[in-house]
Amino acid sequence: MTSTKLSSTLARVGSLSAALLAPAIAFAQQAAPAAAPAAAAAAPAITMDKGDNTWMLVSTVLVLLMTIPGLALFYGGLVRAKNMLSVLMQVFMITAMVMIIWCVYGYSLAFTDGGSLNSFVGGFSKAFLAGVSTDSKDLVETFTKGVGIPELTYVCFQMTFACITPALIVGAFAERIKFSAVMLFVFLWVTFVYFPIAHMVWYWGGPSSYTAASGMVFGFGAIDFAGGTVVHINAGIAGLVGAIMLGKRTGYKKEIMAPHSMTLTMVGASLLWVGWFGFNAGSNLEANAYASLAMINTFVATAAAALSWCVVETFARGKASMLGAASGAVAGLVAVTPAAGYAGPMGSIVLGILVSPICYFFVDVVKNKFNYDDSLDVFGVHCIGGIFGALMTGILVNPALGGAGIVDYSTADFAASYPGTATQLLAQFKGVLTTLLWSGIGSAILYKIVDIIVGLRVTPEAEREGLDLASHGEAAYHSS
Repeated sequence: MTSTKLSSTLARVGSLSAALLAPAIAFAQQAAPAAAPAAAAAAPAITMDKGDNTWMLVSTVLVLLMTIPGLALFYGGLVRAKNMLSVLMQVFMITAMVMIIWCVYGYSLAFTDGGSLNSFVGGFSKAFLAGVSTDSKDLVETFTKGVGIPELTYVCFQMTFACITPALIVGAFAERIKFSAVMLFVFLWVTFVYFPIAHMVWYWGGPSSYTAASGMVFGFGAIDFAGGTVVHINAGIAGLVGAIMLGKRTGYKKEIMAPHSMTLTMVGASLLWVGWFGFNAGSNLEANAYASLAMINTFVATAAAALSWCVVETFARGKASMLGAASGAVAGLVAVTPAAGYAGPMGSIVLGILVSPICYFFVDVVKNKFNYDDSLDVFGVHCIGGIFGALMTGILVNPALGGAGIVDYSTADFAASYPGTATQLLAQFKGVLTTLLWSGIGSAILYKIVDIIVGLRVTPEAEREGLDLASHGEAAYHSS
């Protein structure tokens, strides 16, 4: 067994992180090679649970379904026909590029110990997936002590999150950005914004060392079950910054820019809902009762939010629209994401009912008041819905309100507790604020860099022609 393999194994079963153990193990092997097998034998073994692994493989595919074709069709139906193909292309190619980046260095930056920078980002110890193989000892320990899933499964699952997050951003500046600018920006954004945020929120050292070597936001005590901060607030604020820096679409508020196919948008929204079960319930990493809790919450919060949006829209405009129903459903999915494994079903229904009026207000009132062109309301739905969901998670997790409590997996009996509303809300607020500042400021810098290198925006002529032809030389539809 190599030093790298041994240190990786011990990190998952010991009480210290791999980065702290590696030098000591290397020295011990050189000084007394026979001692290493004895130490390994003394450590508790981690075994693979085939049921958990099966569920995680299915969940991984479901999250990919959310992106392609789910998100692609949802966004595609919302733009004008001349830009349909450009949105599909952006979402599809972002997915392909981020998969490669994830394997080269993204997984390592997000989910390894970063040494002196560990509060903010990981290191390069698993760059090019070094040490990640089909070896039965390469397991990621899940919340139940001694049980794990293959690390390759975990790599793939988290890879799908890394793909959908930047893909969400493109809805904010749809119909006016260069394809080259999208690709360059996403390359930089996942590197300097997404991977650090994922590390800060989700890197926690595993159940054997519950808070040792954790990321900064995790250290705050903030909880985010499936990505309210990492995915939705992160992408939403980046989208708003991009929409403002690119400027409004040519003819904005002067020309009709209605969605060209609500049929496709409804199909896309439905695929998002189906895929979201992998997103939320899969984030439990185990096929147990908490996965079931996340599943029912994903059902009911979404349903409540869709109904709530239609009620608000009926009072405000006199009619309920398919666009409103789809927007409400997505708002509910966004809001329940951080709360999925923490809130009780009744709490999730309340969450869904409340999030739609808030997001509607930002989409219909705030957006018009400040006159920014967030093409597909990425900020109004994802960022605002994510903020609301993240904060409400701190309340709804309370067992007195039907929540599951915050389980301390470092204890022998996995005891669940609740530190109190004020304490947990403060932790949630710090997590939200960290994400807003890191992503907002970082995104602004990266947009400026991209603008200097390749330029952000297409020409007015290309915009009027449509990005399908101008950027890709083909069209989504052909007239007979």
